[in-house]
Amino acid sequence: MPSIAPYDFEAFVETALFLGDEPVFALVDGTVRFPAGGERVVTAHEGGLTTARYDPFARRLLSGGEDGRVLAIKADGSQSELVRIERKWIDAVAGGPNDSVGFAVGRAASVRFADGRVKDFLHTRSVEDIAFAPKGMRLATARYDGASLYFAATESAPATLEWKGAHIGIAFSPDGRFLVTRMQENALHGWRVEDGKHMKMTGYPAKVKSWSWSVKGKYLATSGAPAAILWPFSGKDGPMGKAPLELGTRGDSMVTAVACHPVEEMLAIGYQDGMILAVRLSDSREAVLRRAGLSPVRTMGWDGKGARLAFGSESGEAGVIDIAA
Repeated sequence: MPSIAPYDFEAFVETALFLGDEPVFALVDGTVRFPAGGERVVTAHEGGLTTARYDPFARRLLSGGEDGRVLAIKADGSQSELVRIERKWIDAVAGGPNDSVGFAVGRAASVRFADGRVKDFLHTRSVEDIAFAPKGMRLATARYDGASLYFAATESAPATLEWKGAHIGIAFSPDGRFLVTRMQENALHGWRVEDGKHMKMTGYPAKVKSWSWSVKGKYLATSGAPAAILWPFSGKDGPMGKAPLELGTRGDSMVTAVACHPVEEMLAIGYQDGMILAVRLSDSREAVLRRAGLSPVRTMGWDGKGARLAFGSESGEAGVIDIAA
């Protein structure tokens, strides 16, 4: 078994990740914990944290809270307030190019540029999630009945991608060719960006709450079933007409979190009973990283080299797994 440095927090762990070599845990109570080498606690949001996400462009943690603030938190624990909106709470955050940050509040998706200027994109219904394309200032929003695409630095009209239902999460493929949404139903939906051709990804027994792109974007791994479901995206048409891979099947426990290894074709899979497996994509070989715990694994994140995995659960159980130990 790999070695585990365990932590026990008193609140639901929303996001576990690494900032440089530092394992970091964002909790729904509004605190951000840096437990290695003696715990440091950053009080980020009064009233509670509503969203937290790694910013791959600036390599920092972005968080939003019930206090209407968007914060940037660095590896040394320093924080800076990027946005403050009175009497509102932040529904989603996303890092963008050139030190920009996107955030969603109610029916508005907004972009804060590096100079502090904020541009709003209003919708007829609530914006559930936002994402930036891997290149260029293009913002995507998840909304009811589909997604919208904006060139954030221009005044051009948005491109709309329609599909009936509530879309609650959104992500671009690493090469920017595809846009995928998580739905309130037990399904994903996707579009090829260049022509809007859509694709359905269904058959889940539960809602998809966690997803992760494999190295080079070959697969999109997802939770929501007794196995991790990996949709192929390497071809021109993505998963259209193709069956997904199913890894780490356990009939007695649902997959609740997934995290693709940053270097190798390998996947960490977290389960409802707290277990974590590592599975190699090429031959489905499994290794137990953590035996069952007290509650479902909520979140996992690898360090840059893929040597350590941070994880957090709904009951506050957390830790760092050293897979080389």
